[in-house]
Amino acid sequence: MRNPIRLYMSMSLDGYIAGPDDRPGQELGRDGGRLFNWLDDRNPDGPSGQVYREALATGALISGRRTFELARRWQGDHHDGVPILVLTHRVEDGDAPPGHARFVTDVDDCASQAREAAGDRPVMVHGASAAQALLRAGHLDEMEIHLIPVLLGEGRRLFDHLGGKHIELDLVRRLDDRDVTHLRYEVLRAEEAA
Repeated sequence: MRNPIRLYMSMSLDGYIAGPDDRPGQELGRDGGRLFNWLDDRNPDGPSGQVYREALATGALISGRRTFELARRWQGDHHDGVPILVLTHRVEDGDAPPGHARFVTDVDDCASQAREAAGDRPVMVHGASAAQALLRAGHLDEMEIHLIPVLLGEGRRLFDHLGGKHIELDLVRRLDDRDVTHLRYEVLRAEEAA
């Protein structure tokens, strides 16, 4: 695969990517910060450091609108000045995103623009709605799930609105580290899953 569109998300064992009541000022929800303790190990050469460096080597970012807003629009630069394509249902007149970000309302166009912008590097995806839209449209190629050994019990789930479509995955890599298991799945197309 030339430049995969790859989801990067930390997730609790019960499927949550944020605790309850995620909002500005409490962006990860109540107790949602627990999902990111693994980032304490992002600088050493271990598995978490490897995964973190791979994420920052991506050539473009697709984000959902909610994630973009909760992240304070990353002040226009998520990492290294790569293009940020914000997949959204609406664009208000006069709402110009900062820096390297732009709004895109069509999922197919968003995936195409991201692949082109990334060149030969992977495309990073953040946010549940963006991931679900890309999955439904057949554009999400891989998922890097940082599985955290905790049950949050409530909050925002990663895979709530897929429309009942059966999607097969192939585990292509597993890296264990302190307080996290990094799981990379390839999303199998219908012909591959048969």
